[in-house]
Amino acid sequence: MTKLLTLISRRSFLEGMNLSVGGLALGVFPGGLAVAASDANTPKAAPGLNPNVFVHVAPDGDVTIVCARSEMGQGVRSSLPVLIADELGADMARVKVVQADGDKIYGDQNTDGSSSVRGVYDDIRRMGATARVMLVTAAARRWKVKPEACEARGHAVFLRDGERSLSFGELVADASRLAIPKVEDVKLKPKNELRLAGRPMPLLDGPAYVTGQAVFGADLRLPGMLIAVVARPPVVGGKVVRFDATRALAVPGVKKVIELPAPKPPYTFQSWGGVAVLAENTWAAMRGREALDITWEDGPNASYDSKTYREQLTASIREPGTVARNVGDIDAALASAARVVQAEYHVPHQSHIPMEPPVALAKVENGTCEVWAPTQHPQAARGVAAATAELPEEKVQVHVTFLGGGFGRKSKADFIAEVVWLAKEAGVPVRVQWTREDDVRHDYYHSVSAQQLTAGLDASGKVVAWRHRTAFPPIASTFGEATRPSPSDLQQGVLDLALAVPNVRAETCEAPPHVRIGWLRSVYNIFHAFSVNSFVDELAQLRGTDAREMRLELLGPPRMATLQELGITALRNYGASVEDHPVDVGRLRGVIERVTAMSGWDARKANGRALGLAAHRSFLSYVAVVASVVKDDQGRIRVDEAWVSVDAGTILNPERVRSQMEGSVIFGMSIALHGAVTMKNGVTEQSNFHDLKLVRIGEAPRRIHVDIVPSELPSGGIGEPGVPPVAPAITNAIFALTGTRIRELPVSRTLAV
Repeated sequence: MTKLLTLISRRSFLEGMNLSVGGLALGVFPGGLAVAASDANTPKAAPGLNPNVFVHVAPDGDVTIVCARSEMGQGVRSSLPVLIADELGADMARVKVVQADGDKIYGDQNTDGSSSVRGVYDDIRRMGATARVMLVTAAARRWKVKPEACEARGHAVFLRDGERSLSFGELVADASRLAIPKVEDVKLKPKNELRLAGRPMPLLDGPAYVTGQAVFGADLRLPGMLIAVVARPPVVGGKVVRFDATRALAVPGVKKVIELPAPKPPYTFQSWGGVAVLAENTWAAMRGREALDITWEDGPNASYDSKTYREQLTASIREPGTVARNVGDIDAALASAARVVQAEYHVPHQSHIPMEPPVALAKVENGTCEVWAPTQHPQAARGVAAATAELPEEKVQVHVTFLGGGFGRKSKADFIAEVVWLAKEAGVPVRVQWTREDDVRHDYYHSVSAQQLTAGLDASGKVVAWRHRTAFPPIASTFGEATRPSPSDLQQGVLDLALAVPNVRAETCEAPPHVRIGWLRSVYNIFHAFSVNSFVDELAQLRGTDAREMRLELLGPPRMATLQELGITALRNYGASVEDHPVDVGRLRGVIERVTAMSGWDARKANGRALGLAAHRSFLSYVAVVASVVKDDQGRIRVDEAWVSVDAGTILNPERVRSQMEGSVIFGMSIALHGAVTMKNGVTEQSNFHDLKLVRIGEAPRRIHVDIVPSELPSGGIGEPGVPPVAPAITNAIFALTGTRIRELPVSRTLAV
């Protein structure tokens, strides 16, 4: 924290916002979104109080707060800036929120891993607290009292024991002449003095969304700009052998046809390669692409076939793997068990398919590069743009627009590499526009997986042995050579799974990659939660035990599970310390007990419906889900109601937590019921929503109930933890209703949905 404050202190306010040539500031006012372009002058310090790059108090008292994380509908601009304002004591009616460009001065900007709040909660409060301390000090000096006698609230500083007050505007001049306080001198407010944090907050960007003023990537225009669409190799690692652009150039509006360089493994964030058609408008570019005559060389992944690969993964998990976790003697325990139960689970590739496909605009001229993009990872985008343009990073700016969804896709910067390379080659500003088909066929797919779970039961039916084998091509394969999961990958539902079982082993098995693998919302927790929760349900059914009681029995009593108990020497723990965020069995038990109570679990099969339960720890939060399923008049399975209990520690904005849990149910339903990306001869078989279905409004549950556990513990994640338990809760409910056990997703492969 000291390093961060030292880095960002005394930087000019305008430099902090990166409002340089052509830059856009997205500012939210009570009336909606304002978009303003800066002039061509080098930014200079704005008058007023500038204690750091996140906060500026103008001479009239108006406050501007920078949001360094990307807004993609999750409401981060309605949360982090509000926390800063709350700590400052500002009135939100006089606060403007602007979007930060990609720059290391803001610390970590990667809006991924459910870390926007949990990773910076106290640090971001100190940004507002620093300005507050300076304003309070200025008021105390004027009144000749100690700063402790004053408090900041309602956009003014008040004398605690009197009626005197001074507005922020009246104090700015004096405060700006003070030395910026040291970190240790910046005390945070007591929680009971925070008036906004922990309470429902409005979606500040809501008016901009509904009035069409919100600026997304495809909304941007520059003089002389061309629109580019790209014909990309159909197989990962493929390249152009030859192409004829004659017919494409004959399409009215088409101006240029440019071949992109073929990527080399590891693919990282390189562009996919192929041939780009640049035109005056998107329609002409798309028609020009259709007219291209291209011969492709498919390369080494042309043999990739999903059915064959499924068999390969199954064979892999049926052989001993590399031990990643070990407690007791699993082999002896299984050999002596009265009964051995085993099941295998399969989950296919998934695509991100955000409503807004990738898009970016770039201008490369006079030794500088400027990019506008809906990116989740502005600093990675800046680095990729600099490398592509062959410029130092300080000559590159990345302006962040609103994102029409992300789910992890837009933290990859391949589309940034494409647009920068094309703008440099074309010599004019270029906007690369992906279509839905581009998005589906050229994604960084969520990994395909196979899981084998084996349990040994003693004569009384108690589980005395648990073995989990997992095989999936890891994300690391996109960045280097990797064919099996690492301990960091297994923190997601395998190594951090606390079990009151004396003999436990986890093994990783071989899974070579054939496509670009990337993180998708909740990542490996998706298939680990599906397999573990499904297997627990199977054990309960075989033993004739209630599924809730089976889970609680396997978890054991409330406790903090030690590394020794887990059978590991270290736990990545989503980048947090185990001391601050232990594996807390009591919290997982708690959400199970709360969600079953609120759902009426004791009547879990009645009135033509059945309930299923699942629970999971991920991103330092604990979530349990109960799903209700029914059959409609056509005999199709429907999820008619869902209950969610979430324990995420200290909550900043409960309204956003509720909406994220509701969205997680819908997202998880799509994975459970429909989601599957498959390959044949290395080519993705799906292309759009007709063959890669999402849950539509007619399939959505009639009610989703969300219970937020009150807590003052450190904050956990929110955006992703709600997803993993959804699919197994649904499939467990399906078994309860129909007697059909689902061991492979999506459900549509087995039943009519």
